[in-house]
Amino acid sequence: MGRMNSAMVIVVMGVLTIASCAQAQLRLGFYGQSCPNAEKIVLDYVRSRIPKAPSLAAALIRMHFHDCFVRGCDGSVLLNSTKIANASQTEKVSPPNLSIRGFGFIDGIKALIEKECPGVVSCADIVALAARDSVVTIRADRRRDGTVSNFTEALFNLPPPTFNFANLTVVYASKGLNITDLVLLSGAHTIGVSHCTSFSNRLYNFTGRGDQDPALDSNYAARLKQKCTSLADNVTIVEMDPGSVRTFDLGYYSLLLKRRGLFQSDAALTTNAAAKAFITKLLFAGAMEKMGRIEVKTGSAGEIRRNCALVN
Repeated sequence: MGRMNSAMVIVVMGVLTIASCAQAQLRLGFYGQSCPNAEKIVLDYVRSRIPKAPSLAAALIRMHFHDCFVRGCDGSVLLNSTKIANASQTEKVSPPNLSIRGFGFIDGIKALIEKECPGVVSCADIVALAARDSVVTIRADRRRDGTVSNFTEALFNLPPPTFNFANLTVVYASKGLNITDLVLLSGAHTIGVSHCTSFSNRLYNFTGRGDQDPALDSNYAARLKQKCTSLADNVTIVEMDPGSVRTFDLGYYSLLLKRRGLFQSDAALTTNAAAKAFITKLLFAGAMEKMGRIEVKTGSAGEIRRNCALVN
């Protein structure tokens, strides 16, 4: 997937899998005895396929996010529209979820785990594991699969890319998440792509008067207009983090401070003093980590001193 900023990955994915399900009764290593190979099965499946289809990493993270924000992390986003789902139309076919990919990927993992441990590992945990393992390995907790999936609830619970900061904080607070969580989880936009329809109003009709969003860098807007030529373009896709579509790093936050966040919800993060200050801290931490890798000695180079002030 390219170079990853390890601190960024661990923090963001830790928030994604723990804070977003903070109210649930979860326990690390839940399957240690009931299905000890569960995590390895998921990890092996992810490692064997993501390198061949790297764009799936972003898709799996998005799937997990969309699952957790509607009825909690219960795998309800996976349910088809049947009577079993207790709804005429499920989350899967709700507009915010129509572009979600990776359902077949999850089914493939589930089939392998069912052969190993029938009826033990939930689909919700498989989604969580797959999302995290697509970026970095962090252990899973225990989630039960839901039996209800509702089209309308997806519309009202998933924050659209047009939300401002006030709207975002209300939605995140309803899930037990704070401003720090909002900033970190938005960092998932460092990988993946988006259709023009998710942001083209910022280019052509921001206030309904045929204008451009003044919060968007003009040079960046001009480049976007070359790709998304009109409001009607619902086919073209663009990178959310230009030049870093397959790299999970801090580039997304650097772009925000340059007024080059793709979505209105991205730009919103810099309109709040606390959120903007946290972004700056993240970038400083990233720079410190990068500096710490300058010309390091490894292997047989150098030595391990017994006294830090003296060569052995």
